[in-house]
Amino acid sequence: MGEKKVQGRSGVGGRIVKEYKTELAMLLIFVVFFALMSFASPYFFTRQNIMNVMSQVSSTSMLAIGMTIVIITAGIDLSVGANLGLSGMIGCMVMMNTQNLFLGIAVILIISVLVGAANGFFVGYLEMPAFIVTLGMMQICRSLDYVISNANTASKFPEAYSFLGKGKIAGQLPVYILFIFIMFGIFIWVMSRTKFGRFLYAIGSNAEASRLSGINVKFNTMMAYVISGLMCGLAAWVMTSRLMACDPTYGDGNEMDAIAAAVIGGTSMSGGRGTLWGTIIGVFLVGFLRNALNILGINPYWQGSAIGAVIIIAVLAEKVSKLKIKTSK
Repeated sequence: MGEKKVQGRSGVGGRIVKEYKTELAMLLIFVVFFALMSFASPYFFTRQNIMNVMSQVSSTSMLAIGMTIVIITAGIDLSVGANLGLSGMIGCMVMMNTQNLFLGIAVILIISVLVGAANGFFVGYLEMPAFIVTLGMMQICRSLDYVISNANTASKFPEAYSFLGKGKIAGQLPVYILFIFIMFGIFIWVMSRTKFGRFLYAIGSNAEASRLSGINVKFNTMMAYVISGLMCGLAAWVMTSRLMACDPTYGDGNEMDAIAAAVIGGTSMSGGRGTLWGTIIGVFLVGFLRNALNILGINPYWQGSAIGAVIIIAVLAEKVSKLKIKTSK
């Protein structure tokens, strides 16, 4: 009996390693990187610096959840940063002019979901290329952001609006950190335990086979983009609540960090594979990498090159892994 139990446990452990090998590999890289930076700088492994990084990745975390779900369907959403900026600006302008907290938040979420639904309709129902649709939507949202705001910053919100971004539980744990992990928990459950999640993986693996098996490919694809839009609204809420202002530049370039977090975390750009567990690791790896470059005094203009290189290496690693699997067969 004892031998069988040991074998069973090792079998489960082996299955976990096999299923989550990319995530575990990136976790190991993150741990090694964190350890090396802790020795390289006395300022890195401090509570203040960790909380600083957490605040910097708070909005990226929300965008990365939506981006991961979209990429799993073999799509892409390049409009997430611009959607964050537009929905945040419109909602904050409404809140600034009305001083109505709930109306402002509602407008943020409605605008972001509408942008996501528009992307989903064009990609899912009209079968237009996701890259082109979301690239165009990015330009539209970014342009409207500046037009509507007249390139001015929105501020002077009700003080209660700062609760999500600045509030603390028991005087220690920032509310937005708890919010981030609740969102990850919800969508980890959705993607791993619901039919909808399984449908998205199936669509990403083979859309035509999914259609023939009875899955409503068009509707479920659209809903992936709706979720991405919702996450943009939540990201805008977190960012503007933390800063108590909204500038037309908010969200600019954030789509790259969201894509990087998803890809680094093991989400396949060809669709059908990836987990939000890996995305969590990717978010923190990107965030702490940027932070490390700043601490080491490296020119901030190199940060884009570093993140771009990491994305290419992650995609290359996935390609090599697929070639090895084909060769072994």
